[in-house]
Amino acid sequence: MSATRALLVRNVKLFFKDRGMFFTSLITPAILLVLYVSFLGNVYEDSFLSALPEGLVISQKLIDALVGGQLISSILAVSCVTVAFCSNFLIVQDRANGTVRDLSISPAKSSSLAVSYYLASLFSTLIICLAATAICLFYVSLIGWYLTLSDVLYLLLDVVLLTLFGTALSSVINGFLSTQGQISAVGTVVSAGYGFLCGAYMPIASFDEGLQKVLSFLPGTHGTVLMRRHCMESVLAKMGEEGLPDAAVTALKDAMDCNLYLFDELVSAPVMYAVLGITTLLLILAYVLIHKLRAKT
Repeated sequence: MSATRALLVRNVKLFFKDRGMFFTSLITPAILLVLYVSFLGNVYEDSFLSALPEGLVISQKLIDALVGGQLISSILAVSCVTVAFCSNFLIVQDRANGTVRDLSISPAKSSSLAVSYYLASLFSTLIICLAATAICLFYVSLIGWYLTLSDVLYLLLDVVLLTLFGTALSSVINGFLSTQGQISAVGTVVSAGYGFLCGAYMPIASFDEGLQKVLSFLPGTHGTVLMRRHCMESVLAKMGEEGLPDAAVTALKDAMDCNLYLFDELVSAPVMYAVLGITTLLLILAYVLIHKLRAKT
């Protein structure tokens, strides 16, 4: 345990010592928020207004709150995974410069080394993602706050679970990397593609039916849908109180990915949490196994 603790402290210090990597990871969610508000806010609002029944008037504050909920859920769903890849690049850097070989011949077990990398990446990513959550909630408070205490607590739980998943996924993928060039390539691919695959950039309801079915099985999609629900359901409930028909509320939930369907059955929140949790555990086990196999070569 002392070896794991010492390695954990070492890895965390190295991440925060690399100011370029740390500040890039920290400001990325804030930059995404500005970009989303500037370029996607009007698109989301127009899409929502076009779906309203003719003649029904909804207050602008509710519209802004609904759009804000969609924006922040998209940002957090992406950040929990992409930031994890940034903070988890330390293991690849150690492998590239030979530090891993030096650590492997130390008294520390290979499993302790693997766990220390994972926990250090998880700790660093959580700090950044929780800071991003605070920024996003502050933004929502400025445009229209309808979140309940349970919404906020569940959102924090979503951030933690999706960060656990993102750290485990990045740990497995990074287990096959060994050069700086590979780091750059993987970081670019993940940053560009993950948001589409998890339904953060565009609702999966807007994709082809076949692609929707495939994406509905991905754990990242389940994480995004959970965040959508906890950021938007209270606003949609308030709209229902102001006269929006139940059918229209359900249609909006489907269109904005607050609802997820598998084999035409609505997936409940406990099932989505189970999918995220089980997948994360399997990825962690795969990561430890990969690390042990690499240590033997």
